[in-house]
Amino acid sequence: MAKAPRVRRTFDGQFKLEAVRRLEEQRARGVTLAQVGRELGVRPDVLRVWAKQATARAGAPPQDVFPGQGRLPSEQEELRRLQRENARLQQEVEFLKKAAAYFAKESR
Repeated sequence: MAKAPRVRRTFDGQFKLEAVRRLEEQRARGVTLAQVGRELGVRPDVLRVWAKQATARAGAPPQDVFPGQGRLPSEQEELRRLQRENARLQQEVEFLKKAAAYFAKESR
């Protein structure tokens, strides 16, 4: 008998934020991580990762705490865009230097 493939559940950022908030409230009352995870239907290790991620990105807009589906927080997205632009501009400068050197040599 073949096992049915496991379906990977996904949780939106709002659910994750609410889960972390609930975890913090419950832990202040002495409830364990495992108990909170059972209440929410989430494995404790996943809940722990969400809590660490929320703590690391504290103060960020909610959509940047858990951007989801492979997206980066807006500041990291902007950094990548600027790095790509910088690399392109450096290539242009290098090309222009070579072109200027070639034309200076030809005009002699």
